[in-house]
Parts: sequence; C-alpha cells; structure tokens
Amino acid sequence: MKLNRPARSPHSETIIALIDVVFFLLVFFMLIGRMDATAPFDVRPATAVTGRDMPAGGITLAVSAAGDLALDGDAIPRGALSPALSALLADDPELRLRINAHRTAELRRVLPLVAQAEALGFKDVVLVVTPETEG
Repeated sequence: MKLNRPARSPHSETIIALIDVVFFLLVFFMLIGRMDATAPFDVRPATAVTGRDMPAGGITLAVSAAGDLALDGDAIPRGALSPALSALLADDPELRLRINAHRTAELRRVLPLVAQAEALGFKDVVLVVTPETEG
C-alpha cells in the first residue's frame, strides 16, 4: 500500500518583500529629506553672560509680570516711554538702557521694548537675567 503525501505548497514570502520595501523607502526619505532648516549663512547663537558685574551707569526699564513699565523706579505708561527715552538720549547719546523684566513677563511684552530702544538710537541695551540657582 502506497500513501500519497500531499504536495508541499510554497510558502508565501509577501511579508518579507513588504519589509524590504518599507526599509528602502525609509532610507530613501532619510537621504533626501532635511532634518532641520539650515540658513544659507553661518549662524552662531548668542551666549548668555552670567557671573559678571552688571555694567554701571545708564537707566533701568522694569517690566512687571503684567507688562506694566517703570523707568528708573517711576511708573510710566507705554505711550509715554518713547518721548521719555528720547529726551534722556538727547542729554546723553552714550546712555545705556537696562531692561529688567519679571521672570513670568511674556516675551511679546519685552522684545518690542528692545526694538523700540534700538530705533530711538540706544547703542547699548542690556537684558538683565538671573542665573539658575543650584540645589
């Protein structure tokens, strides 16, 4: 008596081919894609300087957490800031402006002040920062 064994069917290897295709697509997109946008010129970010004494002289513009302003300790409305700074700058063209903002003050309230000071002609604008404490 002879028993017939069923013929072996070839195993389907479609999953292996799919893995290969996915791998090649991954490599392809990694090679042609840009990981980050690079500038067409050299950009070196600014370095914060801490541990040095604050420059002497000049005036201090304080910015509260709510965005209120004080110029050398006296509260001042935003609309009166430019004329006040212009008058001080007319007396001393080399005047330094220190901007001391509360740590929770929004950046959108501080950066326009720097631009405004530069537009008025301040050559030296210092942003006052506090280094992180260890511990």
